[in-house]
Amino acid sequence: MRRLGRWFIGLLVLARTLRTPVHEHEPPPRERIVPPGEPSPRAELVVAGLLLACAAAAALSVVGYWLDWTIQAFGGALAGSLAFLAVALIVGAETLIVTEHIEEEYPPEEHPEAESDLAALVRESGDRITRKKLLGGAAGVAGVSMGAALLAPVVSMGPVFDTSRLNHSPWERGRALVDEHGKPLSADEIEEGPFYTAFPEGAERKDIASPLILIKLPTRILRLPPGRESWAPEGILAYSKICTHAGCAIALYRNPLFDPPEPNHALVCPCHYSTFDPAQGGKVLFGPAGRPLPQLPLMIGPDRRLLAAGRMTTPPGPSWWGVRNA
Repeated sequence: MRRLGRWFIGLLVLARTLRTPVHEHEPPPRERIVPPGEPSPRAELVVAGLLLACAAAAALSVVGYWLDWTIQAFGGALAGSLAFLAVALIVGAETLIVTEHIEEEYPPEEHPEAESDLAALVRESGDRITRKKLLGGAAGVAGVSMGAALLAPVVSMGPVFDTSRLNHSPWERGRALVDEHGKPLSADEIEEGPFYTAFPEGAERKDIASPLILIKLPTRILRLPPGRESWAPEGILAYSKICTHAGCAIALYRNPLFDPPEPNHALVCPCHYSTFDPAQGGKVLFGPAGRPLPQLPLMIGPDRRLLAAGRMTTPPGPSWWGVRNA
């Protein structure tokens, strides 16, 4: 009962507070520290126009990113948006904010009256603004547009809610391997020495699982893991081109030019120098990579075209969070 009584008293106090006019709690008007400045409607329009231009440039960068424009176009539009915002802030500070130079030392913190005067100075310094709704609306539009522009690249980091499609692979048994021009690759075109880049025929090449590295090694030096004996017909091997460390493209191939080779053949990532042994199923020889390169089984069709004989050993791509599960 005592607790209910306290709640009842609290409600009475709250009701009395709400019924009390607001002006009864307001302090009496005080003398202004900084006299009001002359309004500048033209400067307000200029600032509003600059903020809207900032919003338009930011929106253009989002549209360009969505339409897959070049990174230079996206960066240029975003830089233009930031430039318009900077100019708007400079013009607003120079034309819409009342300033006063006081030639005296800054008051110490133990003077509450001086602190309240300073707070009043900050509150009253914007009295030259007459179109607060216009400027506030323009600033809001600019803020939303710039926020969207800054968040747009986050979409490229991958799906947020449904990550299962990250494990999707375009490779399946019977899918042909083609070069960067879409031309089918023949086993007769793959020579020992160079390495080739291949893609799945009819699939999206930007898929992280699409690009492959093709090389040809002498069959006598192959030491593939058990169960992969038939994965390299005529010594032709296919591995994911995406490094399992940080997702860079494998772009270096170490091909010994003398026999016996020392060191042996290797695929090298130029970013952090993770090194993989293609003769041993993409085994990690050196560097920070936590798992081997995913290997794709190959077969040669009746017309000598290179075909996928199945799926990759593991999902391609970096594995910061899945090293222990690989």
